[in-house]
Amino acid sequence: MADLDAVLEQLRTERKRAEGELKQLEKVIAQLSKVKIRGSQASLRSGKRMKRQLSAAARERIAAAQRRRWAKVRAQSRKQL
Repeated sequence: MADLDAVLEQLRTERKRAEGELKQLEKVIAQLSKVKIRGSQASLRSGKRMKRQLSAAARERIAAAQRRRWAKVRAQSRKQL
């Protein structure tokens, strides 16, 4: 019986510790919910997405791919004539 009482006391102690941690987590969650991220909040309110920035190299790769696609279309149209 003494072992059971010791186990019960240990469980009660653990429960108190867990309740304390839970209170701390609730405080942190409350604080974080008050924080507003400027960019995401503005974009969510306006209903628009934030504009992405492409590097110059990425724009050039996209432009080159488009030029290749148009060249292919022009080549096929010349074959048909």
